[in-house]
Amino acid sequence: MPEGRPAIPAELRRQVLVEAGHRCAVPTCRQHPVDIEHIVDWAKVKKHEFENLIALCPTCHRRKGDGPDQIDRKALRQYKANLSVLNSRYSDLERRLIELYAGILRTGKVDPSNAPVIQLSAGSWLHLMYLIRDGYLRQVQTGGARLEIGGVTAVETFQLTPAGVELVQRWAAAQPLDPQVDDLA
Repeated sequence: MPEGRPAIPAELRRQVLVEAGHRCAVPTCRQHPVDIEHIVDWAKVKKHEFENLIALCPTCHRRKGDGPDQIDRKALRQYKANLSVLNSRYSDLERRLIELYAGILRTGKVDPSNAPVIQLSAGSWLHLMYLIRDGYLRQVQTGGARLEIGGVTAVETFQLTPAGVELVQRWAAAQPLDPQVDDLA
């Protein structure tokens, strides 16, 4: 920490860590441990504010800057805004599902127009309710045999909708998730 700069208060650090799930806020990274970084450098703002702090792993922290192959302030602001949108709307399971699909789509081995299905235990729809309600995820019937235990369906099958694929792609590319936000520059 630079000389003369006060430490980030413990409660503020905790809020930033909780916002990012104690992982790097860069959606294609999500590593841990993390550092708390100022989006606009401390030297310019001379204060610690939640809106200007983000959790980054040491690798992404070193990549912060304005040069080629660096993570610029605009991208950091978008990562922060996207965390806010996801955290205020979606459950932990829904956010993990978005991360899972981002990893699957990132491989390039999957046709985004036909997202793979995922099977979860029966009743999972309740934990995925907001992704379903927002039109990003749908429950699908598979052509195969249904797994039943005692006459009760044991699994449910889900698939991203085209809008869900777009949401995941926008999240992974640090583009606005909130349609009301055009530019955070």
